[in-house]
Amino acid sequence: MVKLMKKIIGLIPSRLKSMRLPNKALLPIKNVPLIMHVYYRAKLSKRLDDVIVCCDDTKILKIVNKYGGKAIMTSKQHNNGTERIAEAYKSLKKRYDLIVDIQGDEPLISPNQIDQVINFHIKNNNTDIVVPSLKINKNKNENIVKIIKEKNEKVLYFTRACAPHSFIKKNNYLHKHLSIISFKPAALLKYSKSKKTLLEKIEGIELLRALEIGLNIKSPLLKGDSFSVDVKNDYLKAKIKIKKDKLFSSYKKKIEQHWKTN
Repeated sequence: MVKLMKKIIGLIPSRLKSMRLPNKALLPIKNVPLIMHVYYRAKLSKRLDDVIVCCDDTKILKIVNKYGGKAIMTSKQHNNGTERIAEAYKSLKKRYDLIVDIQGDEPLISPNQIDQVINFHIKNNNTDIVVPSLKINKNKNENIVKIIKEKNEKVLYFTRACAPHSFIKKNNYLHKHLSIISFKPAALLKYSKSKKTLLEKIEGIELLRALEIGLNIKSPLLKGDSFSVDVKNDYLKAKIKIKKDKLFSSYKKKIEQHWKTN
């Protein structure tokens, strides 16, 4: 049986002026802002003690508060979401055993996958960072980050290229990383104190900095799927996918209840 740590927090980085899809955090999906889908789905996790949105604009802050959520203002100057949640974590009065970075552009994120990542990290307590992966077919989409890892789940590299390349006809070793990242506090703080590294700049992948500064990362293989909203077409797909989503009705009731009592 998994022995649970005392305190685990979920932090959701969210910035207003996304380069590929501006204001996407506030885009409505079933009349609920995208960021609130992420927030309420994370709240369905059985392992998280608290969930907070880490934003860079008062428009997001006001929306999160309006919908009954928790939010913290952070600087607009951060290079990525990891730096943003590090600032937010430093501002908290409570200390936690694990910090789970839940990307703010996944309106269909699975709370069960969040719990699986946490359980894996608890079992693998010597690991600095855990980022889960899913098997994928050959995919040259540069918005999808691929993971190259050893059999023991240790991550060797992250890339936007279709890698590792295989000469055989069928490559069953392609994995993409999910937008759930579990950090030990010391690892997150070490990352935030480090400057942007060369490979991070070349690939545009924030976790490459973690590898370059010597942090240990593991990537357990999960089942299921993930869906992030990066461009307008993704947003249109999300509006269709939510119609068949079984979780939406459960947190929709919580939102409606909040409106009635406020």
